[in-house]
Amino acid sequence: MSGHDARWAKDAGPALRSATGTLAMCGAAARTAALHAMADALQAASDGVLAANAADILQAERNGTGGALLDRLRLDPERLAGIAAGIRAVAAHPDPLGREMTRWTRPNGLVIAQVRVPIGAIGVIFESRPNVAADAAALCVRSGNAVVLRGGSDAAASVAAIVAALKAGLAAAGLSDAAITMPPDANRAYVGDMLAGLNGALDLVIPRGGKALVKRVQEEARVPVLGHLDGLCHVYVDAAADPDMAENIVVNAKMRRTGVCNAAECILIDRQAGEAMVKRIVSALQAAGCEVRADAAIHTLMPSVTRARPEDFDTEHLDAIASMALVDGVDGGLAHIARHGSGHTEAIVTSHGPTAQAFLDRADAAVVLHNASTGFSDGGEFGFGAEIGIATGRIHARGPVGADQLTSWKYQVLGTGQVRS
Repeated sequence: MSGHDARWAKDAGPALRSATGTLAMCGAAARTAALHAMADALQAASDGVLAANAADILQAERNGTGGALLDRLRLDPERLAGIAAGIRAVAAHPDPLGREMTRWTRPNGLVIAQVRVPIGAIGVIFESRPNVAADAAALCVRSGNAVVLRGGSDAAASVAAIVAALKAGLAAAGLSDAAITMPPDANRAYVGDMLAGLNGALDLVIPRGGKALVKRVQEEARVPVLGHLDGLCHVYVDAAADPDMAENIVVNAKMRRTGVCNAAECILIDRQAGEAMVKRIVSALQAAGCEVRADAAIHTLMPSVTRARPEDFDTEHLDAIASMALVDGVDGGLAHIARHGSGHTEAIVTSHGPTAQAFLDRADAAVVLHNASTGFSDGGEFGFGAEIGIATGRIHARGPVGADQLTSWKYQVLGTGQVRS
């Protein structure tokens, strides 16, 4: 890791501002062409990107990294092709800039339109997952924002190779490659520069990582933060759930990819669903290779499960581990979620409409699902093309953050000579 260059924060700002203005004004067709050029450039650089990733993986293994963290870091030809396809999906997403959100006419004849505009320059600070660099860059280009990408030191070589390819694509499309930039190296002091706002150049910071990173960003940032906390997601299986559906949804939500933020971490089962439902869900998870850590009531029914500790219900396991508890109906499930949830994603499995609606209305989360896996809490699955993350706060954006969520708005007021008395 090289030493901190204090000149970077001073020099990066003007280039970012210039690139933001150019990107915002070049038009939707030019931004679309740039995104396709970025995908082309990434595919052309695939050998170099995979070689850089192999070096990151080797160093991570030497450092003792394993399991889900290593899986997040790893790229292969299929995943890299998926990243390029994600950029093209963003290119296919309708351009948000200039889109009218609403329009109305006042009694005095003034016509007021609310229109989407870029936020400006966005700093994205993330850990481990090199694909975040491509997703964030693509979404920022689509929404007319310049972006500063700062990945974790464990993915430094991968991110640098991806960013170099994306910048080459922008340049090939005739746009300024300054719209996508990164600090000179992985020195943590550059995070401090970004949190300070790069001398007024950054308009928003988005952290994508674990608790420690998000906490630091929220405590130290002198610019607005669009944050995402733990993905402590629940699936509540109601007494009126179809058993086949419940089993399929629970196993998919937990085991499809255990290291992602929309994976279910806790399974709640209505006490009235009965012993057969409990044993079916537990057996299905265990057969899929999942360790079940359950409360005393479930442990009594199935001694093969591990007895849960209180902290298990507040833990984002990010592994093949599921907490499980019996609850008293939808009210008991919602009470448990209110105590332990992180506001990310919650799901209910039931065939009873009023119960489903009560859960959808009352569960306090960015995404709430009925009879569907928590894995669908995802920008790509929402049709956004990609996402920077799942915002769990309540200000500006909530849920998957795609191109539309990376815009602000202004009001265009159209008159015919009106003056105010």
